[in-house]
Amino acid sequence: MQTDNLGPFRIFGNARYSLYFAGQLISFVGTWMQQVALAWYTYEITKSAFLLAVVGVSTQLPALLVMPIAGVLADRLNRHKIIITTQILAMVQATVLTYLTLTNQVQVPHLILLGIIAGIINSFDMPARSAFVISLVEKKDLPAAVAMNSSLLNITRLIGPALAGFIVAAFGAGICFLLNAVSYVAVIVALLLIKGNFRAKPKSSSLGVLGELKEGLSYTWSTSPIRAVLLLVCIFGIGAASYILLLPVFVKQIGGDANTLGYLMSASAAGSLVGTLTLASRKSVLGLGKWVVASAILFSLALIGFSFINSFWPAIVGLSFIGAMMMLMMASCSTILQSVVEEDKRGRVMSFFAMSFMGTAPLGGMVSGYVANHFGFQTTVMGCGVYCLTIALIFSSLMPRLRTEAIPVYVKHGLLPQDQESGRVVETSG
Repeated sequence: MQTDNLGPFRIFGNARYSLYFAGQLISFVGTWMQQVALAWYTYEITKSAFLLAVVGVSTQLPALLVMPIAGVLADRLNRHKIIITTQILAMVQATVLTYLTLTNQVQVPHLILLGIIAGIINSFDMPARSAFVISLVEKKDLPAAVAMNSSLLNITRLIGPALAGFIVAAFGAGICFLLNAVSYVAVIVALLLIKGNFRAKPKSSSLGVLGELKEGLSYTWSTSPIRAVLLLVCIFGIGAASYILLLPVFVKQIGGDANTLGYLMSASAAGSLVGTLTLASRKSVLGLGKWVVASAILFSLALIGFSFINSFWPAIVGLSFIGAMMMLMMASCSTILQSVVEEDKRGRVMSFFAMSFMGTAPLGGMVSGYVANHFGFQTTVMGCGVYCLTIALIFSSLMPRLRTEAIPVYVKHGLLPQDQESGRVVETSG
């Protein structure tokens, strides 16, 4: 009874989840340190916004091709073993990057190749991890698990970039890469200590990998809430991620250094954490569609506003708000998906979710890098903001129809009582 009063923190009464959380906490700090250090290091050695974007999107591009198959495997194989394998491979990738950097052998093609390798590893890791975490908790604790997973990501985004800025300025990017490689030890040990039966459930059909991929695509497209969420994330993501990829360009323009980049990234993470905790205060998935639309519109307006900023402290405030709205939108979308997806298709659907953002972001990143090279950072961010606002307003105009289509799915999953299919329910079920 007492744990119910703890809100999302009640999830830490689950020993297996607590172990998982602790390992990921250390590892994610290292991951964010490497991402910030890599962005700064890349721009330092290339002085090119386009090459900065190329290296940045190299970690996302594989998602477009690999993640659908990875999602099928997450539904077929032991998710626990998949995650252990991906974490070991990620440690090897970080170690190679460390060696090349510390021995002054690294070149841009190395960074792109290692980025592609990291992207392939992440493509297998993300759907398996999303589905694995759900298997650690009871269904009643699903909202708390989603909230704490988002909080984990944002707490580490708050800590990692700030540490990276200090370490890069004092010791160089190579030390950040080294610390990231070492941080994987924590999550690997934690995963090995988690016990349980995580084998995939036997399939009732004899579909092969491609057959199950087709089944997952058919299910996703025919389920209205899932289809709507993925389409929004996919199209919106083309313009939504570019400002982060190009942030080192902005830092150079205002006369900042690696510490400045770290602080700005941490400010975005702080805002994201606020967005996550705001979502965690909700007790139902009903009405989250309205939250998705509102946060998408506010994000777009904030991005347009950020294009007029040219100094540090206003940028801190702007990025905090942008981070809050982006996380509120993405976490709301994730909660909707996790609430309505069938268990035997969870890995595939979550792979499509990750692919929707990570698979289309490279397209936006490449275009934005090219535009920034020719027209500057501010013009690029302005264009991205206008694009995102257009998509958000179009989606908003479709909400009444989407609410109506979502009711049977919500009723099927017990999110709406059968006898409440009325006009009032349609209005609150978005």
